[in-house]
Amino acid sequence: MMQGAGMTSVSRRLLGRLRDVMAGSGSAQERLDKVVKLIAVDMVAEVCSCYIMRAGEVLELFSTEGLKKESVHQTRLRVGEGLVGDIAAHARPLALADAQSHPNFVFRPETGEEIFHSLMGVPIIRGSRVVGVVVVQNRTMRHYTDEEIETLETVAMVLAELVVSGELVNRAELVPVDGNALLPLRMEGVKLNGGVGVGVAVLHRPRITIQRLVAEDPDAELERLKKALTGIKLALEELFSRPEMRDGEHRDVLETYRMFAEDKGWLNRINEAIRTGLTAEAAVQKVHDDTRARMSQITDPYLRERMHDFEDLANRLLQHLAGGDDQRPGAADLPDGAILIGRNLGPMELFDYDPKRLRGLVLEEGSATSHVAIVARALDIPVVGRVKDVLDKIEPLDQVICDGDNGQVFIRPPDDIRETYIDAIGQRQLRQAVYARLRELPAVTRQGVRIGIYMNAGLLLDLQHLHDSGADGIGLYRTELPFMARSSLPDVAAQTLLYKKILDQSEGKPVVFRTLDVGGDKVLPYWNPYEEDNPALGWRSIRITLDRPAVMRSQLRALLRAAQGRELSVMFPMIAEVSEFVQAKHILDKELEHERQAGSPMPTKVLVGTMLEVPALALQLDALLPMVDFVSIGSNDLTQFLFAVDRGNPRIAERYDPLAPAMIRFMRYVAVKCNQYKVSLSVCGEMAGRPLEAMTLIGAGIRNLSLSAPNIGPVKTMIRSLDIGALEAYLNTLLKSPDHSLRNKLKTFALDHGVVL
Repeated sequence: MMQGAGMTSVSRRLLGRLRDVMAGSGSAQERLDKVVKLIAVDMVAEVCSCYIMRAGEVLELFSTEGLKKESVHQTRLRVGEGLVGDIAAHARPLALADAQSHPNFVFRPETGEEIFHSLMGVPIIRGSRVVGVVVVQNRTMRHYTDEEIETLETVAMVLAELVVSGELVNRAELVPVDGNALLPLRMEGVKLNGGVGVGVAVLHRPRITIQRLVAEDPDAELERLKKALTGIKLALEELFSRPEMRDGEHRDVLETYRMFAEDKGWLNRINEAIRTGLTAEAAVQKVHDDTRARMSQITDPYLRERMHDFEDLANRLLQHLAGGDDQRPGAADLPDGAILIGRNLGPMELFDYDPKRLRGLVLEEGSATSHVAIVARALDIPVVGRVKDVLDKIEPLDQVICDGDNGQVFIRPPDDIRETYIDAIGQRQLRQAVYARLRELPAVTRQGVRIGIYMNAGLLLDLQHLHDSGADGIGLYRTELPFMARSSLPDVAAQTLLYKKILDQSEGKPVVFRTLDVGGDKVLPYWNPYEEDNPALGWRSIRITLDRPAVMRSQLRALLRAAQGRELSVMFPMIAEVSEFVQAKHILDKELEHERQAGSPMPTKVLVGTMLEVPALALQLDALLPMVDFVSIGSNDLTQFLFAVDRGNPRIAERYDPLAPAMIRFMRYVAVKCNQYKVSLSVCGEMAGRPLEAMTLIGAGIRNLSLSAPNIGPVKTMIRSLDIGALEAYLNTLLKSPDHSLRNKLKTFALDHGVVL
């Protein structure tokens, strides 16, 4: 403890001296020379050197105390080259008693460093970017302590202000400028939430400029931090009190966010940074920059997404310390029709902006499971994520089109493209008005054949569309989304409450609950991801819950309790063989018996079904169908398994068409078998939501479709214009076709027979 206390006093003394030098007279180069000399003296080092990042990821020696002066501005190392390059590449400190024996050591004879054995270096970080490296060296084999590393990291933060100020090197040399920045651009991304928005760019750059780095009174800074944290907690309580926050998974997201705000490890690191002599603002920024730089090396998608929650918290703390929420950039004067552009957002940051004025959200990062994506879906805001370097390509108030349906962003679009999108939005609104008038009309073909139209759902907020759309019920409720929105496994009571709300809001319409379907690209925060070469074919879905039956038991118990006095439909996902269904059904039977023994009120009826996504199950239908009440084909996974195609690989994702003869023959075979055993059959993948594909499914014998709410109107319109007899006869002539796809022929049939697509 004495050593730690001693190093803290050294750090404070050194920071005070650095502050005087930084505020003093002289050029930036002269001040940097004084700084490295001060560091060498205070840290009892024979060498202190500062390397600065130049364009092309090259580290240039800008100042040194102890090495040969003629090497300044002459010695250069690529990122990843030598020990200095290694520090920059991994954004982490390095301390070596014998640096020359390290395999990454690179000798530069012009520096004269061959006589120095020990080395300690830390990255100079600004934001999430490494802008330089500061190094100390000694002749002896010195073992540097953790406290010394912490002191040098604190000093590096002060140096960052001088490096990025533009006084040492032209900013343009540090960050190359794209000369085509003002030309129209189309940028590709990933669909995180559907819809289209046309508006003007508002840049989400929440970083606060820190005016004061070195503290006069650490105790006063600790008190300022405490007050800022209290302000955040009060703001969260106010947000929770809003009517729109009463129910839903977006409330679970903010509950998780509140837990991050109380994370003791994060707060302790900030407190320690303040005790070394930094102001509260500088301590928050230092801990955040260190954490972000280190986590940038992590590939785990959940941990990377949770980093955005900490980033949101750091920015919010800085806003409070700088004077309150009025410091939020862009939130106060948000124009109507704003497209928000950012690297990423924490879940609470989106609530800083008026959702009635937002037309879209474009992110450089993000994923479908990120907290901000879940909140955006709740607010019905189109989102395109993973748009690389979009912040560097766009200026405030640029015209922007956010095409969430196709994962595209148009920046400064030509007038014809902009007008095309505006017309499309207008046409879409007109079509929605037409579809709304179909709500009460049945989905029947021209011959009077009734087609069941059901809705896919995964959030409580989706339930509002059940009655607006005129759907017959919910054909697929994805129970995993509430699990993904939480920071811990929901217990039976929490699940029961959620499932009961779903059944209550369905008002007697049937709901099919799919049991937990996670793994692959759907990561739960409280389960360590399992590294796999091919996650789509790996430990996922029913395979996980059969291996962890306690999770399945708790979910089934919650479903049974929520459905007391009502009919319950349970569906197991990704069943590959009948024995897996038997195991899952056995767990359900045990839970039914458990509830009976406990004297609990029971559902009036329990229907049990399975997803058919793995082709192998289709070859066991004679064994399966006598055991099930219904089957639902998941066309998304079925397509990739049937054609051995990775849906996430853009080079081949569109190579195989779901309207290929093989796919249609597969659907026809399953439909005939289910009809033979009088088992209800539906399709709940993306095929069901596209009018041409839905038409083909009906021709193949499918009589129930489950699709997203916005697609119900177009599909019902198609059904009511369909001559099913003519379609079935025509489709029979195509099933032996050698064609890659039947799409064009089916389009021609629809055109010739007046089918509205």
